[in-house]
Amino acid sequence: MTRIIGTFFYIGYLKPAPGTWGSLAALPFVWLFYELGGPWLLGMVTILTFLAGAWATDAMLADHESDDPSEIVIDEVVGMWVAMWPVAFGAAMAGADILALYPGWIAAFLAFRLFDIWKPGPIGWADRRGGASGVMLDDVIAGAFAAVVTLLLAAISHLWLMG
Repeated sequence: MTRIIGTFFYIGYLKPAPGTWGSLAALPFVWLFYELGGPWLLGMVTILTFLAGAWATDAMLADHESDDPSEIVIDEVVGMWVAMWPVAFGAAMAGADILALYPGWIAAFLAFRLFDIWKPGPIGWADRRGGASGVMLDDVIAGAFAAVVTLLLAAISHLWLMG
């Protein structure tokens, strides 16, 4: 069970760039959770998956030499879901189909991957913590940074379209 959770149904074994594969694999679930229960369900599942991911990551790290094995991608899944929160809440507030907000999907994905790879400031600090908390937390913070970028781009886009 820890391997299924940690690798997000074995997506983490895809090469190259398992983190990117994990981030992509997270996206259909954004749509699914949104359709089933709106942005609040996405938020709740994100938190529960963070907890399950921390547990699975801790167990997988015990059997691994690396501090952050590339096959563990549950952290990217959680981070990607955090990055998508503004899109989900934006769609709900506008009464729009979440898929119609595809520019937000693209922005959130690209910003999340950028911050996850670059690891500026608090993202790098969390990554250097090590252990399951470091593995999970750096992606949550990267997701939060990506969410802010997505919100800013949406605001700019809406101002530009209105102006």
